[in-house]
This record gives sequence, structure tokens and C-alpha cells, in this order.
Amino acid sequence: MTWLAWRQFRLPLALLYVALAAIAAVLLFAGRNDDELLYRGGQFALYLLPAAIGAFWGVPLITRELEAGTHKLVWNQGVTRGRWLAVKLGLGAVAAALAAGLLSAVVSWWAAPVDAMAGAPDSTVVARIDVAMFAARGITPVGYAVFAFVLGVAAGLVLRRTVAAMAVTLVVFAAVQVVVPLVVRPHLLPVTEQAVALSAENIEGVRVDEHDGPIALRVVRPAGAWVVSEETVDARGGVVGSLPELVRGCVPSAPRPGALPDFERSHACFAQLSELGYQQRLRYQPAARFWPLQWLETALFLVGSGLLGWFCFRRLRHVS
Repeated sequence: MTWLAWRQFRLPLALLYVALAAIAAVLLFAGRNDDELLYRGGQFALYLLPAAIGAFWGVPLITRELEAGTHKLVWNQGVTRGRWLAVKLGLGAVAAALAAGLLSAVVSWWAAPVDAMAGAPDSTVVARIDVAMFAARGITPVGYAVFAFVLGVAAGLVLRRTVAAMAVTLVVFAAVQVVVPLVVRPHLLPVTEQAVALSAENIEGVRVDEHDGPIALRVVRPAGAWVVSEETVDARGGVVGSLPELVRGCVPSAPRPGALPDFERSHACFAQLSELGYQQRLRYQPAARFWPLQWLETALFLVGSGLLGWFCFRRLRHVS
């Protein structure tokens, strides 16, 4: 059974690993640098890989046999349903984990100098713990890839049609990629809360309404941290809907052509809010929690994969 599953799986497996080898060769040849295209390309590849594994590995591995009816032949050759599915799941999950792990290792190695810049003052680099980058670094891509593969198998067993199962797998996995970072990940570890006094030095920006009225401020954030929320609060600790009239004139006016806005004057003007008891409240995950969050989220996806696998075996009883 293992040999048969390998023969069915070897072509898509070979194609993917050839593509991964090509990506690794490009990054190794380019060497470590700050090329924006390569940086974003690596990020995109690590987000795309699990979805591709689920749709193009997980789904056809099951639906191809169910649509052709060859599963009945296998089951009549002394191979039980459970063993048939276990071999396919085991082979695919290991291959998916290995593929995602290798790609993540290469991309993380190449991007390490750029990621390190996130902790530098005035850096515009997205921290690796941030929502936009977290699942494209470390070991989390392994959990995503295994989950996507088993999700594809489950969709194939339920729908038994390749195209429909692929579509469902991609939609569900895309939803997971949105919901987990925004809803689940912030609660995996308690966030750090910090009240920051407003000063001309730490005010970084201002959010305005449609009439250019100041609503809230933005301050310099902890180096390399993932800021879950940032709010301007008054002396009583209440979140402000808009800043008082006192600072309405602090918003930089449109400069003359060729001139720059006077941000220094603007920030000093907003800093007078500190005398009225206004503060900035930050809720964030420090950069040091990157690996604990990586392990927790990976474990979460592996548990989810196990539950999906259990569902697959249950569902298999009803496949004729």
C-alpha cells in the first residue's frame, strides 16, 4: 500500500520540490540583501505554499480514486479502509511538513538581516512577530501546511469531486489565515499593556477625520513588537473618540510647494495633552514572544489537523 501511494504521489511531490529547489537557489545565489522583490516574494511563497498543498496535494490524493472507483479495487485486495487512508495521510502530512519547513528555513535565513532591522530606531521594516509576517517565518508554516493538507483530504472525502473540493479547501483555508491571526493569536499569550506619556519626542503620527480634525495619536512603538491595539485615553482612562479643541490647530497644514510639513511643531503642540492627563495605551506582544507564539500556534494547527484526520476516518465509513 505504501508503494502504491508513493507512485500516485511522486509526480506532484517532485514538481513541488523542484520549485522549492529553484526558490532556494535564487535566494542562495542572490545572497543576503534587502531586495524588496525577493523579500516580498519569500513572504508570498510561504503564504501560498500551504494553500497549494491543500488544494493540489490533499484533494486529488482522495478524489482521484473516488471519482475513478479504484478505491474499491484496493479495498478488495486485502487493504482495509483505515490503512488505505492512514498511509495517504501519513505520507502527505510528512511531505507537506518537510516542504514547508525547508522553504521557511531558507527564507528565514535569507531575510534574517532584514528582520533584525525591525528592532532599529525609526525602522519601517515589519517585525517578524507582526500579523503580516508571522506565518511566513519560523516553524508555523509547518503547522499551516499539515493542516491545509488534511483539510484538502477531508474536503475530498465529503464532496468527492475534485474541482469543488479544491474550491472549498482554498476558501476555508483563506478564512483560517484571516481568523487565526486576528482572533486567535492575540489570545494565545497575555498581552503586555503599557501607558505611554505623550511627548514631542515619542509622538509619531496623528489620525484625522474627514474634516482633518484630530481623532487619535500614534506613538513610537516598542522595537520589534506586535502592537495589538493602540488607543489615546483621557485622564479618567476612557478611550477618546476625538481629541479636544485645544489641539485642533496642531494638525500640520498643507505646506507650500517644495516644502515639508512642520512635524516638529505639530508634535510639540500635541504634547501639551500630557498636561491634561492624556496618555497613549498600548497592548502588544513583545519581540521576545515570537518563538513561544510560534510553538503555540503550530501546536494549535497540529491539533486541528489531528481532529480533521479523525473526521476523515469517521467519514470513510460512509464511503462506498
